[in-house]
Amino acid sequence: MIHTKTWSLMSVILAWFLLSASAHARGLPDFTDLVEKNADGVVNISTKTQRDAPSQQMLPPGMEVPEGTPFDDFFRRFFGNPNQPRSRPHNSVGSGFVLSEDGYILTNYHVIRNADEIIVRFSDRTELVAEVLGGDERSDVALLKVEATGLPTLQLGDSNDLKVGEWVLAIGSPFGFDYSATAGIISALGRSLPSDSYVPFIQTDVAINPGNSGGPLFNLDGEVIGINSQIYSRHGGFMGVSFAIPIDVVMNVVEQIKAQGYVSRGWLGVVIQDVTRELAESFGLSRPQGALVSRVIPDSPAEKAGFRAGDVILEFDGRNVVTSSDLPPIVGRTAVGKETNVQIMREQKRQTIKVVVEELPDEDQVALSRVGPQRSTDNRLAIEVIEVSYEQRQEAGLDSGGVYVMKVETGPALRAGIRPGDVISNLNNVQIESVQQFLEVAKSLEAGKSVPVLIHREGNSQFLALRIDEE
Repeated sequence: MIHTKTWSLMSVILAWFLLSASAHARGLPDFTDLVEKNADGVVNISTKTQRDAPSQQMLPPGMEVPEGTPFDDFFRRFFGNPNQPRSRPHNSVGSGFVLSEDGYILTNYHVIRNADEIIVRFSDRTELVAEVLGGDERSDVALLKVEATGLPTLQLGDSNDLKVGEWVLAIGSPFGFDYSATAGIISALGRSLPSDSYVPFIQTDVAINPGNSGGPLFNLDGEVIGINSQIYSRHGGFMGVSFAIPIDVVMNVVEQIKAQGYVSRGWLGVVIQDVTRELAESFGLSRPQGALVSRVIPDSPAEKAGFRAGDVILEFDGRNVVTSSDLPPIVGRTAVGKETNVQIMREQKRQTIKVVVEELPDEDQVALSRVGPQRSTDNRLAIEVIEVSYEQRQEAGLDSGGVYVMKVETGPALRAGIRPGDVISNLNNVQIESVQQFLEVAKSLEAGKSVPVLIHREGNSQFLALRIDEE
């Protein structure tokens, strides 16, 4: 007979064994083979940039040493040219990986920006000088070339097949520590950052630090599915939020650089915002979705196609637009010159507009408006407005109409978020051409129902949901 204590001990051992086996079956991944097979294809990238630095002030301000004099020779010998700033080298370190055996290297654009010299170091300590074939600041991708053959390459994956929660691994040189491997999971897909609206970033919790930039992000099959690019941090170190550029975006940039030497993007020419629950109701949508057009840029593809402020873009070129951040990368990757179908909601009816996509210009500035004369008050909205001058309309990008908000008191306008200094150009889907028209439209608004109002504020156009409470 088995003793009770012995049986209890055996039960504990068996339970531990079963739990261990279960954990192993569920599997925390083993990355050792992945690192061994792919580390040689990862490179360290160091850059050197000459920066002008003021020389030490050896002479009183405004005083120069005449060239060719004994004093000039003395200062040049011991202190350099006293009349000119001196340059000092600035070094930086990043990561990259080998794209092809004949020497094509991928990294981040910000790693090599303004570099005078780029050195690529391989795992066997070989160092080669790299040439920049092209770079794209908007996507933060750069293509380099070194003179070499037979280099170890990495296999590329498909970033369209990624799922939130799957394991990923990064290899790079954080803080200059070469070939450091860190692992984590995909936290989110299609992230849009304020400074990079044309890249649907992969968000991970992989430890990424300065020096990892430009290095590869692998899936469990050892395929590169992104380039590590940015971290979210309050102090410059890792905080669990990292962003990588999807490899399909990267390769689109590479193909364009190889084909034409630069990167072009599609352009629609609209200023957009998210659709809130209140705005969804006012536009006749069953739920918040799409990209709400708050302004159409003059002489843009959107204006030529007939887009209007107040249109909600629901689908572009067959791809759903769930939030406003979905639209820029979709448009950006659309071929320039392509005629595209765009599904919109206009005046609570779905319709399709055809637009010919043009190339994204270098600059796309939107201006703001200022005051004009003669005040009028709408007591129902608790708002005071005035007419807008021709010059102010031009600055705001308005062809005509609009009213300037002088004063907002407690009431529907204030609750909607309207402020003094805003210019209102559309109320309840009606283009406002004058103060008198604004007052008439405001008077006709139905109580208890949300309606859209388009304002222009500090260089931005935005729809707000205005609601007059039932008495």
